Amino acid sequence: MNICLFSQEEITKPLDVKDERGEHILKILHKKTGETFTAGILGGKSGTATITDISDGKIFFTFEPAGDGKPLNPLKMIIGFPRPIQLKRLLRDIAALGVCEVHLTGTELGEKSYMQSTLVEKGNAYKMLLDGTVQAGSTYVPELFLHKTLNECLSFFSDDDVRLALDNKNPAMRLQEALQEKAVSAKTTTEQKVIAAIGSERGWTDRERKLLEDKGFIRCGMGERIMRTETAATVAGSIILNYMECL
Repeated sequence: MNICLFSQEEITKPLDVKDERGEHILKILHKKTGETFTAGILGGKSGTATITDISDGKIFFTFEPAGDGKPLNPLKMIIGFPRPIQLKRLLRDIAALGVCEVHLTGTELGEKSYMQSTLVEKGNAYKMLLDGTVQAGSTYVPELFLHKTLNECLSFFSDDDVRLALDNKNPAMRLQEALQEKAVSAKTTTEQKVIAAIGSERGWTDRERKLLEDKGFIRCGMGERIMRTETAATVAGSIILNYMECL
């Protein structure tokens, strides 16, 4: 836990020592009265909290904002539903990268039962995104969207976004070349965002490939090796954000 996050209401109130954050402060960080820890307001400022007292099962503290909380990056990711155990790692890792939106979608080759997993319920999935946000020391949690089909998912986006579809079956070009062709940079993404689409573990069907191309996606690859969905998402996200000078 690289930052303790609080809602706007919580930041002005004492923290229960039995709260997960309270236990971390006392048992992991071993903080005492007069000492400080990194804190932030969800969706707002980050800064320093100073412990003023620990009594009656409460941690009393003051908060001094100092940073911008590391706002999210202009990258949206479309991801075919992976196995639930993979989804946990995936949500944590791409939240740590600072992706602004995560769109989980059903695909033609994806296992339908994965979409019924209790993990995708808002509370559980949000917890994974929150874990990644805390790992990054940020205050901003990515938005999560669920779609039944790829067609439904693609209708959600603005036509102005740069569109890239990762595909290791006969891609038109390498990912880096696609970024160059679209002239993606930190400047061009101030208003414009990048969308990266990654299929489920069995990849895209030919019908989905055509749908992606018809919607303006460039099919691009990251080499001949076949990666797990969560690995491909993390690698692709890292390459794109690095190219955009966001990492």
